[in-house]
Amino acid sequence: MRISPESLRGGLVAGAVWVLALWAVGMRPTARLDELFATLAQLTGLLAGYGALGMFFLMARVPAVEHGVGADRLARWHSRGGRWVLMLCLVHALLALCGSAVRNGHDVLTSALRMLGRTPLALATLGLALLCAAGVVSARAIRGRIPHETWRAVHLLTYLGAALGIAHQLTGRDFAANTCALWLWALLHIAVVVLLVRYRIVVPVRQALRHNLRVLEVRAEGPAVFSVVMRGDGLDELAAEAGQFFRWRFLQRRVWHSALPFSLSAPVRDDKLRITVKAVGNHTRRIRRLKPGTRVLATGPFGAMTAHRRKRRKVLLLAGGVGITPMRALFETLPGGPGDITLLYRAGSEDQLVLREELEAIAAFRQAGLHYLLGPSDASFNPLAPQTLRGLVPDLARRDVYLCGPHGMTVAATAALVRAGVPQKRIHTESFAL
Repeated sequence: MRISPESLRGGLVAGAVWVLALWAVGMRPTARLDELFATLAQLTGLLAGYGALGMFFLMARVPAVEHGVGADRLARWHSRGGRWVLMLCLVHALLALCGSAVRNGHDVLTSALRMLGRTPLALATLGLALLCAAGVVSARAIRGRIPHETWRAVHLLTYLGAALGIAHQLTGRDFAANTCALWLWALLHIAVVVLLVRYRIVVPVRQALRHNLRVLEVRAEGPAVFSVVMRGDGLDELAAEAGQFFRWRFLQRRVWHSALPFSLSAPVRDDKLRITVKAVGNHTRRIRRLKPGTRVLATGPFGAMTAHRRKRRKVLLLAGGVGITPMRALFETLPGGPGDITLLYRAGSEDQLVLREELEAIAAFRQAGLHYLLGPSDASFNPLAPQTLRGLVPDLARRDVYLCGPHGMTVAATAALVRAGVPQKRIHTESFAL
């Protein structure tokens, strides 16, 4: 089962409409300023609570959602939605504060101190502070400057912040006179909590116990690039497809605490999985020193950049840098006859090409096209120019395109493909650097 982006978006919008209807039913028209502030505070509070619930659902790693929508799109929706939720929380707090000040005839500072003196509101304020902290470290300008472990630790505090916000809502005036709405709201939260526990805790632990996955070998593939080969039991039961990824946690000192997404760089075969990683940070450099026999927790498979997205007989695979890893697996497994599959591999120079011997062997066996687009990014000749792409793949506009690479390369390649005549809906890409 795969839930499409349109179906998921429609469901989220329908839920927001229900929240608006809930607010409208309980709203009492008034001309009093304090009541107007209170009514608007109630609306923003309900929308913020629903939005937070939606953000947790998007990141619950439900397979039907991940496979149908795609991890990158879910991450983008989560990031954008998180900013709106945080803004709604802040507006809610400000409106409630203004309403209290007008009602009691106090200045804003005095009202704030009085409100913080009440335990429920103090806890709700703490929850808001935790959400703000997660929002700050998730800002693009800051996230790239702090270790991933720090970002993750602060981000996990959103669970506590959301829990405090939920308690504030359920004990507030929003549901005081509507028992049915209270139960529906509580059941909605329980359902999301169950999904989070199931797919982020229970399923990974069960998979680890069932498949007994361990590191078999770590081997160099190029400058600062290496492959990790793992072996387990019954790995065909995972139903992992080329183009998909897992979130990997290696149970060795100094790396066990982080689970990062890496794509399969080869099809599952003989109860073996392989990922190919570029050492770009402390965590990936430590993975390079994994010892054979190290136990592995792998959650997944995730991702929608698989053969299911394909609409055309002919396909172009376009990879940049270490983005070749899912493309290599697709290059071997996508169905097609001679000439149906073509791979373009963008790299700065020949020594940066990864898995070259494997790619050339696959191309020869399948009679598939394989071209290397080499040269520095600042060169006067642009290897990703529309005319260059059309010259290498004359029927480009009639193909599906699978694209994976660094963010800048992906953006430039997408623009070039569109200018070359490829409809946006036939450009399939997925990124985890969000």
